[in-house]
Amino acid sequence: MKQLAVLGAGSWGTALAIALSPRFAEIRMWAHEPTRAAEMMQLHENALYLPGFALPANVSVSPDLALSLKGAEMVLAAVPSTHLRRIMQAAIPSISGNPVIVSATKGIEEGKLQRMSQVIGEALEGFPERSIAVLSGPTFAKEIDAGEPAAVVVAAQDIRVAERVQLAFATPSLRLYTSGDTVGVELGAALKNVIAIGAGICRGLGLGSNSVAALITRGLAEITRLAVRMGGDAHTLSGLAGLGDLVLTATGDLSRNRYVGVQLGQGRKLSDILAGMTMVAEGISTCRAAHQLGLNENVDLPIISQMHSVLYENRNPRQAIRDLMDRPLTNE
Repeated sequence: MKQLAVLGAGSWGTALAIALSPRFAEIRMWAHEPTRAAEMMQLHENALYLPGFALPANVSVSPDLALSLKGAEMVLAAVPSTHLRRIMQAAIPSISGNPVIVSATKGIEEGKLQRMSQVIGEALEGFPERSIAVLSGPTFAKEIDAGEPAAVVVAAQDIRVAERVQLAFATPSLRLYTSGDTVGVELGAALKNVIAIGAGICRGLGLGSNSVAALITRGLAEITRLAVRMGGDAHTLSGLAGLGDLVLTATGDLSRNRYVGVQLGQGRKLSDILAGMTMVAEGISTCRAAHQLGLNENVDLPIISQMHSVLYENRNPRQAIRDLMDRPLTNE
């Protein structure tokens, strides 16, 4: 294809721009900060978020949203979930024709409790939902750009849209599977970040593999319960966007959300942890939204509830894990 617009110049947006550069004649990245865009163009890399990986010649970076979107056949959104609505609203005048909008943002919007594809559809004021796709799966940015084999899923209400993205994005090292279950894919992508914080807490407390494995498994059960209640397919959560992404994020050393959990388990305050991070740990804001979704939908989410109490109610992490073990016994 000719042109791809990538909204967001963090590690994930940069990684995708580099990985997809052989598939498009031109890729225009939008960076929120003019100084960041200028630095990336001067150094030909994202020195802050993804150092050591050169930007290909057909990848440019600009703080001009209209310029980045001009003529784009596909638009890939890779911005933090808290900023997605505002950025998509700002993009309205610059989106022409009928491009496919692909969300690579993982999270649940606080307040309205919407999935990212819902946020995009509402923010773009009538943009056809069938032209919105979501991309998710077990991927770390550094490993993608190192050319290591990876597999992801692309979902859309119209399976033909998912297939179009699949053909456009597939590379020798990036394999895409299609799905029609946007609900399951997006909830799996968002909620695994919360469970990963819990897995990190286990490690930070000095607990071993038994504890982490139990938390991951029961965390997947929670994610599946909520996704099914909201119209998702349970089978989706046993795939790349569910189990695959959860295992990676809950166990991988490159996981920001796991890192936050480890630090909490070691006794650090959340404010101090965040002050030392340059990248966003989406699970923190998602936890509050997920906790509210569980209450609204009357779905039991014990791990997510305990993570909410740790993050927002100053609960001791060790006590939170103990409370999970002391819950009434039940069947699996």
